[in-house]
Amino acid sequence: MTDTAEAPDAFKNRCTDAARTLAPCVGYFISRISFDAFAEEDSLEITLREGPWKPDVVIALSNLRYISVDKPPELVGSFIDEISLIHLPKLPYSWPADAAGRVRRFDGLCELVWLRIVGPAEVDAVASTVTVYTAMSDDRASALLVDP
Repeated sequence: MTDTAEAPDAFKNRCTDAARTLAPCVGYFISRISFDAFAEEDSLEITLREGPWKPDVVIALSNLRYISVDKPPELVGSFIDEISLIHLPKLPYSWPADAAGRVRRFDGLCELVWLRIVGPAEVDAVASTVTVYTAMSDDRASALLVDP
């Protein structure tokens, strides 16, 4: 039988692992952003693509507390100049100064994660759940198919 309670640093560790996965994504392109504000849990999903030779990276955030997407109207695709994912702990632990203006802090607020993507388009989001995973791009997968 397993205990359903998480280890004290479990969420922080997930954020650290996700940040490591995202660090090499500088130079990738944002290929898709999907936002669902009417689900039980608000969610944001961002797909990053470098090309068929590298895996796609998908960032899924839910229970959103803050979101901002700034994209110039003439922009078709957007490459990534900088990307960061930062763990925001519960009170009484401090947050980075830049994070403070995005979410109002109060006793009982859960740990959060802050995602920032900087480039011609910018994404800034704070949520209580994060999942980052990689998958072979559709282009690469189709190239591996062999005709019978």
